[in-house]
Amino acid sequence: MMQMNRFQRLRAKVFLTVLGTLRRMTFGARVMLVEGDKVFLIRHTYVPGWQFPGGGVEPAETAEYAAAREVLEETGYRVVGAMELFGLYHNTSPVTDRDHVAFFVSHKFEKAFEFRANREIAEAGWFDRRQLPEKVTPATSQRIDEYFDGAAKRDVWGY
Repeated sequence: MMQMNRFQRLRAKVFLTVLGTLRRMTFGARVMLVEGDKVFLIRHTYVPGWQFPGGGVEPAETAEYAAAREVLEETGYRVVGAMELFGLYHNTSPVTDRDHVAFFVSHKFEKAFEFRANREIAEAGWFDRRQLPEKVTPATSQRIDEYFDGAAKRDVWGY
């Protein structure tokens, strides 16, 4: 299990509690960009671990639109065409049980701009699915196993 420090847990809990109070449930979208045996991962500045790009679905957005928007914002890649909805997951993180995640897979994308580290994303890059970076989140490795190796799908996102 990836460990968050006290500040990270508090910050995430406050953010998700406010959203949960306003929305009663939060809904997010994540995307696995796939190129052969490589996947694109990001590392946030405010929570530990390497993971797929993504974020919250805002009012008036579809999950797919939000997923594509987050990919562009966090990676510099623009999704081209429809993505595959791989699954819907209940996110039972240490800070909330109100979150759900739509997980998409995309093989079609183009570089719109060069990624640069910023206040939200510390690092980003391509990784061979068999040689993932240290501290990849459990949810990330589980989705990779489900997609590439046919591992049984779980209904929980998994932290």
